[in-house]
Amino acid sequence: MRINALVIDDEQIVLDSVSKILRDDNFAVDISLSGREGLDMAIKNQYDIVLTDIRMPDVGGMRVLRDIKRVKPSLPVIMITGYASVQSAVQAMKLGATDYLEKPFTPEQLTETITSALEVSATQEPEDQTLIHKEEMREILDRITSNNSQSSAPLTISWIDTLDEYDLTGPEKLALLTGDIDWMEKFIGPLKSDQKKWLEKRLSEEVW
Repeated sequence: MRINALVIDDEQIVLDSVSKILRDDNFAVDISLSGREGLDMAIKNQYDIVLTDIRMPDVGGMRVLRDIKRVKPSLPVIMITGYASVQSAVQAMKLGATDYLEKPFTPEQLTETITSALEVSATQEPEDQTLIHKEEMREILDRITSNNSQSSAPLTISWIDTLDEYDLTGPEKLALLTGDIDWMEKFIGPLKSDQKKWLEKRLSEEVW
């Protein structure tokens, strides 16, 4: 069976290289230079796997991951990353990504990672995309916007690690990290203005 892949990256050279490798290996490949366009394609079209760069100027890979999983929780997503954001890619695997590829990668690494990701997705139950831990989410939101918190400080990878202290699912952590206000209010009701302000900053800060 021919595998349908979508590759999202803001570097044309990466798209050209990955698409050539995969097409030579009999994949059907669509490409996008834009995170926003790629996300629309992933949701509207049928793919077996998505590869997305973690850092893009319009919509970053974490939001692409988040929104794909909201609609298609079983669709495997591989993060493409440079050396500087490998730690972010590792974090992304805790948040729903199936695997990651560090640039530069070989054709063998690319196909092996995709093959492994497809095998995992075929046997692994997709994570629940509803908000389950409502009280924990409220506690975190209160904590990060309290007078004693450093809510005005930039979000960092080390801060992300602190979320492991809480009993949260990957989708819940990803909602906090990407400022998914609408999703949170859908399940826990209206948020406080300072909480919304903090979450909105998540969309403007480049930490990945």
